[in-house]
Amino acid sequence: MGVKAALPRYELYCYNVVLCMAMLWAARWIFDVSSSNSNRKTFKTSVQPGWYYSGRKIDTADVEWMMWFSTFREHIIFALSGHVIFAKICSLLALQYRSLVFMVYGMLAVFTSMGWAYVTLILSHCVLLYSISLVKLRWLCFVAGLTTLATFKMEPFISWQAGFVTGNFELRPLLFYGGCGFTIMRSMSFALENCEKKDGNYSILELLKYNFYLPFFYFGPIMTFDKFYIQANNPNLTRKDGEMWNISLQGLLHLGVIMIVAVLLHFMYILTIPNDMKLLKNISDWALVGLAYLNLVYDWVKAAVMFGVINTISRLDHLDPPKPPKCITMLYVFSETHFDRGINDFLCKYVYNYLGGKHDNVLDELIASLCTFGIAALWLGPGWVVFIWAFLNCFGRNFELWTAKFFTMEPFISIEMAISESMSRRIRAVFNTFNFWTIVLYNVLALNSLEFANLVAKRLLLKGFPFTTITVMFVTYCLIQLIKERERRQALIDDPDPIPPPAPAPAPTAAPTPTDAAAAAATQPVDPNKQKAE
Repeated sequence: MGVKAALPRYELYCYNVVLCMAMLWAARWIFDVSSSNSNRKTFKTSVQPGWYYSGRKIDTADVEWMMWFSTFREHIIFALSGHVIFAKICSLLALQYRSLVFMVYGMLAVFTSMGWAYVTLILSHCVLLYSISLVKLRWLCFVAGLTTLATFKMEPFISWQAGFVTGNFELRPLLFYGGCGFTIMRSMSFALENCEKKDGNYSILELLKYNFYLPFFYFGPIMTFDKFYIQANNPNLTRKDGEMWNISLQGLLHLGVIMIVAVLLHFMYILTIPNDMKLLKNISDWALVGLAYLNLVYDWVKAAVMFGVINTISRLDHLDPPKPPKCITMLYVFSETHFDRGINDFLCKYVYNYLGGKHDNVLDELIASLCTFGIAALWLGPGWVVFIWAFLNCFGRNFELWTAKFFTMEPFISIEMAISESMSRRIRAVFNTFNFWTIVLYNVLALNSLEFANLVAKRLLLKGFPFTTITVMFVTYCLIQLIKERERRQALIDDPDPIPPPAPAPAPTAAPTPTDAAAAAATQPVDPNKQKAE
């Protein structure tokens, strides 16, 4: 109820003003802290000299971002450019073999960067899971895949397999774990799809084509095998009107975002400050809360840009890759919280939806979410912080379901039907406000540290109560209402209410009396599409 309920324009205007002022205030605090503490001893390892003409240092705490867009930028551009060139030549000369050319180029690129021993290791895992998939038992494919994935998360298996990679190439450790981890997940997807295939089996060549597609190989995202197989073998490569323009615009947008992030990292050290607990204890509540929020926004931007660059390349190959993750600013329910849509699609397809069914049974939902977050914890790497994060998010997802079922009971459903849709939207936004900060705190725990998340929670809920708590929750309420307004407009675009055709003009008669008009109105049929939207 209340999805399409509109609020007055002046109310939305006030929400926009409050939100902008709060964000600017928090950003000013973080900027001041970054400027006045750039020479701290704890900053020396991660705050390095930046652009000469800016006169400021840059926050280099995120190794992955610096690797992509600074340290190894030329290597990545060279490899992806070669893929694009080879793919274009193949599309012109041998269209039916383009997926095979993708595989050959990917294997050559992996061999060049990591060596023959690493390629052999990857092939051995592919052959192992392919052999198990021939049995066509889903549970056996899961057990084999998760056991194989666990060998890259536990000693002494990690050290033994890492010994296959030699040399001093600085990027090799990251490429090793990225390529192996995604190879296992892709092989599991292939094995599970092969179990569903009724007539025969997919060939191992299809698995190798799927796994060695270079844009997805090291860093993802994961595209399930059924989708990749159909799209990579599609002989019709015609594009829709304006598709190339959209791809070019997407590439320029990512370039612009990269430049904006580079500028922000020169002026706000949002990645380094959370590591200095002494400094955090002396900054204001607003700066601390804003810092926690901006860390999540940054992580979303990083995921959106990195996956977006890869997705742009794959769209040039006529693939439809997983979409970038939904912005953390737009999240106020646990069911939509994820930073990697490829992993999310994988877990939903093969675990969550498979075990949860229609997601209307509390017990089935609990089992499905426990299994889903268990696999997610294994994927991220077992550890106390990861286990706590998985437990809290699993609890949050199930608590949403329990609460939703509770409020569909009497007398709550009657109360909601008795109030206006706009008031229902306001009441729901109040509950969503607390949910939003629960999501923020749970994910700050995974992205930063237990100490930082604990400090933010104490300052927000205990030490800052009541002023900071109420103020932050009110600002968040404004944010939630603006999110809901965006969703309302999108819902009207996607599913507009049909406008009934005008009634034919009646024959001229004498003017009706008020009693006649009321009786006629009472007998008019009610359009079911005008009922309140749930």
